[in-house]
Amino acid sequence: MADTVLPKTSLKDAGLREEPIAALERLIERHIGEGMYPGASFAIARHGKLARVAVFGDAARGRKATPETLWLLYSNTKVVTAAALWALAEEGLFRFTDPVAKHVPEFARNGKGGVTVLQLLTHRGGFPSAEVPQAAWQDHTLLREAVCDFTLEWTPGSRVHYHGASAHWTAAVLMEALTGQDFRDVIRDRVLRRLGLETAIHVGLAPKLHARAADMHEPGEGGPHPLAEANTAARRSAGIPGGGGYATAAGMAAFYQALLAGGALGRKRFAGPRTLAYAIRDWTGDMVDGSVGMAMHRGIGPHLRGTAPAIRGLGSFASPGTFGHGGVGSSYCWGDPESGVSFAYLTNCRVPDPWHGERLDVVSNFVHAAIL
Repeated sequence: MADTVLPKTSLKDAGLREEPIAALERLIERHIGEGMYPGASFAIARHGKLARVAVFGDAARGRKATPETLWLLYSNTKVVTAAALWALAEEGLFRFTDPVAKHVPEFARNGKGGVTVLQLLTHRGGFPSAEVPQAAWQDHTLLREAVCDFTLEWTPGSRVHYHGASAHWTAAVLMEALTGQDFRDVIRDRVLRRLGLETAIHVGLAPKLHARAADMHEPGEGGPHPLAEANTAARRSAGIPGGGGYATAAGMAAFYQALLAGGALGRKRFAGPRTLAYAIRDWTGDMVDGSVGMAMHRGIGPHLRGTAPAIRGLGSFASPGTFGHGGVGSSYCWGDPESGVSFAYLTNCRVPDPWHGERLDVVSNFVHAAIL
């Protein structure tokens, strides 16, 4: 079962205060009562043990959320996708300083020949607005052509600007060029299966699992309404590498436990500690991310807290090394190396800022306040 990926413990035995977590649960119940989102789940783990899983509200109309509900991760998927490249780099199939075009020669089109894998995954590639047509979700010959046809908007490496989808579609094409496998299989085989998380996290949701997926919503008159384009069978199956994964909250808390433990869950391992130390570091420093107007301290997948007065999603109270990622308008997952705590908060409604960003800070700060 997805809620038992990790051995269980209590909040008390995990060194976590009950009061802030109870306040977090009351906050989520209030959000649902106010119609901000239909359902939610969170999970907290520490030192390889699951301390709390909580589930609230409805996964879809007429269907209650359960610990087995699979929530759309949106851009939380980016860290899972990046982790597969970490594993491939360990195999010696490429270096992060390589130009993408070294492995996908046609990617050099339109001036992209010098874009490195490191620039790509730290949002410095220079093509944040590039798009892939839906027809390419399953036709990966067309996908490769679409990615190689991307055009630059600015000089690679000169700026940080969040690449919402384009960088990770490029990463998917790179994975396929390196391995000869579908990128979804690479992610499953190199990361999720090695950690025992293949039933809890999915990038490319098998049709038989669609009934476990929460429907995504958007705010509307009278409360949240289903977001039709996010709930199609085609989108769920596509495994959009920058925003189409699905997972349980417990699965994501366990995944971040593996990242905190240098690539391992117990005796299961997908990569080594030095690889993760290379990937989960601040590669962009004080460069302001043009999409959010603040320095995001981008790593090769997640971003880091740093020491600014505030940071998006991770919680202002977070220790500087805390790292993680969010999903647009809905969610955040993170790990804190200082305490060993990981946290996943997943909901099924895309609520815009400023409400979304402000609630994330409060939600994460409740968890940081609980850490002893």
